[in-house]
Parts: sequence; structure tokens; C-alpha cells
Amino acid sequence: MTQTEKRLFLIDYLLSERGEKIAIPADEYNQKRLLRSLFNIRMPKAVTQEFLSIQDEYLQEENRSKGITDIADLEPVQTDIYLWQGDITTLKCDAIVNAANAQMLGCFSPCHVCIDNATHTYAGVQLRCKCNEIMTEQGFDEPTGQAKITPAYNLPCKYIIHTVGPIVGGYLTNEDCELLKSCYLSCLKLAEKSGCKSMAFCCISTGVFGFPQKEAAQIAISTVKEYKKTTGSDIKVIFNVFKDDDLMIYRDLLKIV
Repeated sequence: MTQTEKRLFLIDYLLSERGEKIAIPADEYNQKRLLRSLFNIRMPKAVTQEFLSIQDEYLQEENRSKGITDIADLEPVQTDIYLWQGDITTLKCDAIVNAANAQMLGCFSPCHVCIDNATHTYAGVQLRCKCNEIMTEQGFDEPTGQAKITPAYNLPCKYIIHTVGPIVGGYLTNEDCELLKSCYLSCLKLAEKSGCKSMAFCCISTGVFGFPQKEAAQIAISTVKEYKKTTGSDIKVIFNVFKDDDLMIYRDLLKIV
């Protein structure tokens, strides 16, 4: 099957699952948006092996076509510390960090631009099912500042570490800062407990959660450095940024000329 044929199969399956019949766009761009939307709104439930096989082949090719960046090809800016701008879902390292919400099931808003949405879209429907399994067993929403780990399924990394950052309402408080620090520490500890030698952090809480970007970057860098110093850890850490202003903030804080 070609990528187009796989995409149309997946769309047909997901529409049939919902009992819906709609006109499928003829062009590739809108077909991809429709498929992503159907992934995004799908509740966690069983799926056929045929669907998974075709989905996995499709997503792995889509991920390859976006271009995969291997940590082995990056140059550290400081000992074991890297700065990289781009789509975190294209990074090949042991673990990437996903900025999740308290339900830990991914973003249900069709084609939303958040990291949570992209992570679940390109990992595949297995990820939401796995997160649902974890959260059902836990029996309550994920507390802010903690972390959970899952396989990465169709992403080039091995694991995804999900953490819920603080939501800043109005003024930034000491509690907000401590909770964000806890996110970084929880992720680092869980990564190493799981045998990870490298990991990539997104800019946790700086999107719709409203944490000021510079203060968040300061906490991220200081927490990682303090952890590595106090534990003697040699884990390699990528600070992943997407926006140009975040790149400039991290370059300044890391003294990159």
C-alpha cells in the first residue's frame, strides 16, 4: 500500500468506528488534517491488529519524512547538555518529555498545536490506550510535578515521560516554581530508573499553562545542573525549544555565543 492508500484506510476505519460518513478531501494536506483530527478525538479502546499494522507503517514513514535528528549527531553546548530547536517528536534519544494534562490522555482538540497533541498523534493510538490503562489503575488525576513513563510506540525515541506542569494564574508564585522544579526532577529520576542515558525536555508549562518563559528556562537549567552535580549522573539532556524567543532565552542562559 502507498502512504495515500494507508491514510485512506485509516480514515475509513476511524469514521466507520464512529458510525460517520463524510466526504473525504481529495488533497493530501486536508486528508492528513482529517486523519490527525480523528486520532485526536478517538477515545482509548481496542482496535484491530490490521489497523495497528497499517497505522504503524504509516506513522513511521511520516515520522521519517519529517526528518529524524539523532542525539549522536548533536554537539553539546556544555558537558552532557544540548540545545536543539525543532519538533521534539523527531528526536532520536532514549526519552522525550511530554507536557501533559492531569487526565494524562493527550490532547483531544483536533489538530491543536501543543506538544501533547503532536506526541499522541505521531506515537499512535496505542499511546492513549496505555495512558488510560495507567490512569485507570491509579484511580485519580496525575498530580502536578510528578511523572509517568510509557513506550514511544512509533516515535524515534524509546520512551515518553509525561509530566503535568503548574498552571500559572496571574502572578508567578514560589509554589509554581517549586512545582515546575519537581517536574524536572521527577522526569530525571524516572528516566534514569528506566535505564535512559539521554532525554529531551520540552519547555514545560510555558504554553497555555502560562509559566513565564525566562523563569521557566532558569528553573529547567538550574534543576538539571543541580541534579547532575548532586547525583553524579552522566545522563545527556537536550533542552528542546520550538519558538525563536525560547531559543534566544536558552542561548543566553547557557552562555552560547
